[in-house]
Amino acid sequence: MMPATAVVPTGISTEALLAELRRLCWGAADILLAYGRGEQPPHGFPRALSVDEGGEGPVSAADLAVNQWLLDGLAGAFADAPWTLLSEETAKEQLTPGVPLAAEWLWILDPLDGTKDFLQGTGEYAVHLALAHRGVPVLGVVLLPALEQLWFGLVPQGRAWCENRAGEQRPARLSSRRDLGELVLVASRNHRDQRLEQLLAALELGDTKAIGSVGGKVATILRGETDLYISLSGKSAPKDWDMAAPEAVLRAAGGAFTHADGRPLTYNDGDVRQAGCLIASHGPAHAELCERAAAAMAQIDPGFAL
Repeated sequence: MMPATAVVPTGISTEALLAELRRLCWGAADILLAYGRGEQPPHGFPRALSVDEGGEGPVSAADLAVNQWLLDGLAGAFADAPWTLLSEETAKEQLTPGVPLAAEWLWILDPLDGTKDFLQGTGEYAVHLALAHRGVPVLGVVLLPALEQLWFGLVPQGRAWCENRAGEQRPARLSSRRDLGELVLVASRNHRDQRLEQLLAALELGDTKAIGSVGGKVATILRGETDLYISLSGKSAPKDWDMAAPEAVLRAAGGAFTHADGRPLTYNDGDVRQAGCLIASHGPAHAELCERAAAAMAQIDPGFAL
């Protein structure tokens, strides 16, 4: 039986995997930055065709190109690895509702998280890669191309750090704020409704910062700029590939990412939706945040499944 503290399967070198992930991530950054500027992308990928030219525009082209780049890269570098590759772009073909994939080790990939921000040119988009063991993310990678930041998290080792293209590393630096009234929330620009506004009012937090992409939001926590992020499902919910990599890096840094009732997030359980009230935080006030959020949601939306 595989030890609970394993980061990679037996026979795979962690350092070799990290080296390949670096190559793939900076290649993905080059692809996305080129598409975002309307330039010819590298690595042989076609330029984005406009709708008038019979294409679907830069977002679709960039998404598909990075997806292929990551899947081909991992498959080519580790042809005999005992893992399965799942991405947002392949999910429809791979998944059957209600049926988990038969994979002890599973890569969960999001080639482009934050498509609206990519399209709007804010630079607040990310690439997510997470390796899950028996449904629990143990390795996470969050790439922020516009900032040239590459975040790694090895959960069993409790180690999270950021690299630039030169390979210079710095550790995650979570803030020391503890009182709820001082905590800084990072929120979405595009995914807010009245219930979330009521919840935030009930929590009586401090300042708020708006950032696109879940990976980009969690990176602000990792840099100590903010302290928590709340996802509250409405008509739709984030998916496994939105949450797995950011969760892994945050947990590796000593933070927390759970449902408001304290339940851990689960992956590859037959339902890719990460529904409910999810709270990611720097850690010290997490239990209090969850308790107050659960009590507030009981008043705001009775019967809401946390």
